[in-house]
Amino acid sequence: MLARALQAGIGAVLAIGIGEQASGMDGALSICREFNPRSEAGENFPRLFASAGVYPHNTHELDEDVMSKLDRLLAEPEVIACGEIGLDYYHEGAPHATQREGLIRQLDVAAARKRPILIHCRGTNESTDAWDDLFLVLEEHWKHTGLGGVMHCFGGGWEQARCSLDLGFLISFAGNVTYPKAQPLREVAGRVPLGDLLVETDAPFLTPHPYRGSANEPYCLPYTLRAIAELVERDPEELAQVTTSNARRVYGLASE
Repeated sequence: MLARALQAGIGAVLAIGIGEQASGMDGALSICREFNPRSEAGENFPRLFASAGVYPHNTHELDEDVMSKLDRLLAEPEVIACGEIGLDYYHEGAPHATQREGLIRQLDVAAARKRPILIHCRGTNESTDAWDDLFLVLEEHWKHTGLGGVMHCFGGGWEQARCSLDLGFLISFAGNVTYPKAQPLREVAGRVPLGDLLVETDAPFLTPHPYRGSANEPYCLPYTLRAIAELVERDPEELAQVTTSNARRVYGLASE
């Protein structure tokens, strides 16, 4: 998978560290250390980074051990963000109040470690209830940090995008922006300022055309990029440079 990514022009990959359970959030860091280019196994792979966080549905597992583990992971140089964290009212999982409390606790740790956050947000039956609660939490507990973050796999409307931008977040779009029925999402993508735009895979989900139906991988990212480049009337190579620069800025990475 990593070799295919490099062949497709992917120079760096952010591995999301949430695990099947909260205690497994260190898995992404382990992968980074095993397969980074400086390791014996990673000579022909992209540069790897990791995140660490507790997914909304696992917030009932947050105890002192998990919180201490999150704090230790966010101190590691390869772990450049806290996430995915946020609110998910669409699927059955932790109670909504537990999700909100768990989010606030993780925001405190991320702020202390000066790490940006990766937000997952999905409302009940695609309503805005989770978004409304999310913005209240971020306004009170995160905006003042100035650390910002990324609205991962964005699926809201322009109002949610506007509120996210006001809070200092970048908006990240995945392969579903290429789907025929995703015109409302494409309209949002076309309105986001270039300096606040990111593209992502959400692998192994949301595979873009023409590979929809198979597992998503980083090598598919250029198809999503080209779809957005058409929306914003930019050359794909130019947009690739812009989104790469945006990613480096939000994650505090030096240009290479």
